[in-house]
Amino acid sequence: MKINVNELKKHIGEKIVFSGFIDAIRDKKWVMFVILRDNTGKVQLTIEKSDENNKDLLEIMANTTVESTIRAEVEVMENDAVKLGGLELIPSKIEITSKAEPLPFDFNNLDGVNIDTRMDYKWLDMRNFRNTLIRQVESCMTEAMRNYLYKNNFIEIHSPKLIGTASESGSDVFEVKYFDRLAYLAQSPQFYKQMALAGGLDRVFEVGPVFRAENSNTNRHATEFTGFDLEFAYIDSYEDVMGLEEDLLIAGLSAVKKKYGDQILEVFGKEVIVPTKPFPKIKLKDLYAKLHEKYGFDIPKEDVGDMNAEAEKLTYQLAMEEYNSEFMFVIDYAATKRPFYHMRDENGKLQGYDLIWRGVEITSGAQREHRYQELLKNAKEKGLGEDVKFYLQFFKYGCPPHGGFGIGLDRLTMLLLGLSSLKETQFLFRGPNRLNP
Repeated sequence: MKINVNELKKHIGEKIVFSGFIDAIRDKKWVMFVILRDNTGKVQLTIEKSDENNKDLLEIMANTTVESTIRAEVEVMENDAVKLGGLELIPSKIEITSKAEPLPFDFNNLDGVNIDTRMDYKWLDMRNFRNTLIRQVESCMTEAMRNYLYKNNFIEIHSPKLIGTASESGSDVFEVKYFDRLAYLAQSPQFYKQMALAGGLDRVFEVGPVFRAENSNTNRHATEFTGFDLEFAYIDSYEDVMGLEEDLLIAGLSAVKKKYGDQILEVFGKEVIVPTKPFPKIKLKDLYAKLHEKYGFDIPKEDVGDMNAEAEKLTYQLAMEEYNSEFMFVIDYAATKRPFYHMRDENGKLQGYDLIWRGVEITSGAQREHRYQELLKNAKEKGLGEDVKFYLQFFKYGCPPHGGFGIGLDRLTMLLLGLSSLKETQFLFRGPNRLNP
């Protein structure tokens, strides 16, 4: 088992094997310092030139390069003069496990490096501590949200991503050749989450890939991203769904703040703010009025009944000014702007919401329509037929009232760290013009 940099203090005075990247080589007159790195930090390896036993070690290091990987038998020593944690490694044997060629760019100084070049060499870009931290933060948040759901009796499912009919509609889906017929990449696990509830599972969630064939080149859209989706049964209204989302986000952000809050503030200049319940909420028509009154903003005619990017930014400003909250629920959307499976009340009012965080929509949630005849009517109204026939079957034999939502993890991480684009946030970005690496 590899011993990491952050574990070395437990091994002071011991002889161990240490492996990592060569971060820097400083060849001085009387000594050679080699800075080694793994994803938990850096440590100094010290080779004294006056020691005849070190002749072979010095020759090995003189013929290697920065960013090569190393395996060294060392003794872990305390040394208060060493800035890197007051520790140094004294080697008795060194093996270069992989020799690096000259780098195409300096990943420690990304100023002026084109984002496409960085994505072309993503494995080098990730060696920058800033990008390592992105992955650690997203992993921490995902783990905390997962654990919250496990503790609240949710079951994790894994729905298929190859499906036989285009979900919701025939647009914005990727077609795939599937033997002698066409298949499609799933736009979301929505239908299968609901099928699980019809099967009696009551509370389910999934973390997995989502595909959208949208030829969009905005900073917050991707053709493939990681969705965190959940659905649960026996709710009384969509407010139950909102309440669960509040708790889920509080759990995720609390864990991130505790483990990485200081590093996020230092590296990204963003404070992790853990919200308190309840998040403020506002009806869409009241929001329109407020945005007009305070900021002179009127929603364009084509977006009436919904939001656009400018409205989302101003909603965040309103939430901060009037509620001192980074979050705002927006309710009472037009049914024409939402999927057919969102429930409507007896007056046709949509039983759902959007959640805005830091000026961007992160969730569309709702109570779902679980009554077969109502679903038939809604699907017909939207002009959906064969595409959703298989889905409608789930509700023929009884299904409890339920609701849920989905969060894009990549977008959530982007907003948390104050990044400008999913190209920086995602492990490997997928967009209309990028399929590699």
